[in-house]
Amino acid sequence: MRKICSGCRDGTDFDVPMAMAFQPIVDIETGKIFAYEALIRGAEGSSAASVLSRVTDENRYAFDQACRVLAIEGALAAGLMATDAKLSINFLPNAVYSPLACIQLTLQTARQVGMPIDRLIFEFTENEQMGSPEHVSSIIDTYKGIGFNVAIDDFGAGHSGLDMFARFVPDEIKLDMDLVRGVDRDPRRQAIIRAVVQMCIELDTLVIAEGIETATEAEALRDLGVRYHQGFWYARPALGTLPSVPKNRALT
Repeated sequence: MRKICSGCRDGTDFDVPMAMAFQPIVDIETGKIFAYEALIRGAEGSSAASVLSRVTDENRYAFDQACRVLAIEGALAAGLMATDAKLSINFLPNAVYSPLACIQLTLQTARQVGMPIDRLIFEFTENEQMGSPEHVSSIIDTYKGIGFNVAIDDFGAGHSGLDMFARFVPDEIKLDMDLVRGVDRDPRRQAIIRAVVQMCIELDTLVIAEGIETATEAEALRDLGVRYHQGFWYARPALGTLPSVPKNRALT
């Protein structure tokens, strides 16, 4: 337990070189960038897989902590505070042994760089092996109590999406890109997304569509009521910088 606690505290046990790329999430009603998602990359911009393949049960805690620090520091260095955008950070529920203890380094980093807590979003995927639902609920409750937003990523990709939504209280869900892909040509996908949007209106939850690659997908999602968009159609992830979105792609 001592090694786990040490890694969770200072992140020094994960010695794989890393960098962060950032991709915008666009509010198509205002044409502004709602948030930037921080995406892990190798130090020279190599794929996320080059880093993730070296994450083990022994260094998972330190990896999660190192990613949070790198995302916050990288976003600030890239100029996040000159914008109104939030910062969305992925986290691993099974790398959080104690929600309040494991968030301390994140809080310390945010204070040091002047990042307001209410501009941080933490997202986790329904495909992530996460242990007990009670533990995940404890993480979500703790994070929301501190002032963070919490999002379920890849919603619709796994078998447990609706069950998770019934158990947990996220601020946002991110529709899986496989559900988004080709939505402009697929009435079944349209019906599913329309129903999810209506459900989220009733539950006061934001819906973000990720993986949007074409104008027709973006237009179809807008017509279905999805306000927040992310994907190559708007901007590709950029290493160490905050990419802008062409004005003709805001769909306002």
